[in-house]
Amino acid sequence: MKCLITGGNGQLGRALFETMKTSNEVILLPKEKLDITNEQTVENVFKRYCPEFVFHTAAYTAVDQCEKDQVKAFQVNSIGALNIAKVCKKIGSTMIYISSDYVFDGKNTIPYLETDIPNPQSIYGTSKWLGEELVLKTISESYIVRTSWLYGHGGKNFVNTMARFAVSQKEVKVVSDQIGSPTYVNDLVNVLLQLIDKPYGIYHVSNDGQCSWYQFAKVIYEYVGTDPNLVQPITTKEYGAAAKRPAFSLLNLNKLESNDVLKPRNWKAALEEYFVKERLHD
Repeated sequence: MKCLITGGNGQLGRALFETMKTSNEVILLPKEKLDITNEQTVENVFKRYCPEFVFHTAAYTAVDQCEKDQVKAFQVNSIGALNIAKVCKKIGSTMIYISSDYVFDGKNTIPYLETDIPNPQSIYGTSKWLGEELVLKTISESYIVRTSWLYGHGGKNFVNTMARFAVSQKEVKVVSDQIGSPTYVNDLVNVLLQLIDKPYGIYHVSNDGQCSWYQFAKVIYEYVGTDPNLVQPITTKEYGAAAKRPAFSLLNLNKLESNDVLKPRNWKAALEEYFVKERLHD
């Protein structure tokens, strides 16, 4: 199949490309080659390639910075998604839009269903939720995939940062009162490729199981071979981030299984494989 991936500089875009390139025609476009905030540019590029599937992974993901640069957040995450959707509809492409657990307010005590009503608490979360709404109202041939705590090889993410601290034996303070599930980018890619012949709509995808950021960091230190007691707990209030995070953002994965999509493995098993591939863990 012929696929186009936006967000070519990001960890998900790169992972999708590496997985798909051997058996598909794949066009990977970084922001330097595709300004998603310009509808005419999007149309010109898409008409040149005429993809069957468009994986829209491009996003402005600097959560705290979004609070300060609100115009950019909505231009990229909302209007950018709309531009992609409008052009996909025009040329007959199927769209896969990557969204976030931050569309929820974190007040649940059980994992969020796809049918739960979003109530984002940050500009980032609001811009991603608006992106969802604009896509769903524009093109019916689309998938909205919400994921959480994404990490992969290369680039900036929580696992890479904590692993670097662990290697240098650094003591760190990590938030202990936010609960969710990490998502290994390779496992997300596997699910995305299974979804593209399933019914259109919203799907939740993360690795199985749950933890706090603090617990997550301790396991990272363990896998690197560093004393996990160097990781100390801190509350969200003590940490004092600019953007409000959901205290509980675990995603219910049952819709995957009901559509014969293999649910991703437990987050610890995925993290272990990540470190094997990074050659930091035997």
